[in-house]
Amino acid sequence: MHTVYILRSMRDPTQRYIGLTNDLAARLAKHNTGGSPHTSKFRPWELETAIAFQDEAKAAAFEKYLKTGSGFAFAKKHF
Repeated sequence: MHTVYILRSMRDPTQRYIGLTNDLAARLAKHNTGGSPHTSKFRPWELETAIAFQDEAKAAAFEKYLKTGSGFAFAKKHF
């Protein structure tokens, strides 16, 4: 499964991160141990939303959409 996920910083709840992974537990652990330079300064992170897709292309397209202005507004309203 391909999972699109949204994380929220526990230190600064205004900070969110959107990503795509095949192993959600391992990816969350990597974010929380500082293994991702982009997210290390706002750790710890908690999972806010996860959506699983069987089709990798659909998952990638949804992640890309969530990172747009309208996608960000959609996520803020619905998640």
